[in-house]
Amino acid sequence: MNVAAFGTAGMAKGDSEMKRCMFVDDSSVIRKVAKRILGGPDLIVVEAECGADAVEMCAVAMPDIIVVDGDLPDMEAVEFIRTIRAMQGPISPQILISLIEMDVGAIMRAKRAGAQGYLLKPFNRAQLQDSFRTLQVAARAA
Repeated sequence: MNVAAFGTAGMAKGDSEMKRCMFVDDSSVIRKVAKRILGGPDLIVVEAECGADAVEMCAVAMPDIIVVDGDLPDMEAVEFIRTIRAMQGPISPQILISLIEMDVGAIMRAKRAGAQGYLLKPFNRAQLQDSFRTLQVAARAA
């Protein structure tokens, strides 16, 4: 993993308005699909395969939005969310937990740890874009 490149990957000079999203999931398919759906001129999508890599990347450059798998291979999703929330910096990311089935207990634990919501997998283009539209509206209202 090239953490040094994470902070500026895909950003042009003076392009501080571009939003950055991180998908933390051990499934390369989920990460690639999300990147293909969401990546574009207004949003850079970066990937992390496990919680430890994601924490390291966030310490270098915190993304605006993080979607974290509810079943990470190396740490509990709630532990990951708490770790991110404990980091000091100018960006307080919006966090979604990604689950393969509706689990109210997992959603509530994630929300208590600092997540804003959840996303069910597998997702399609419309579901993913709708979740991100909701996050952007919530960010403007805050």
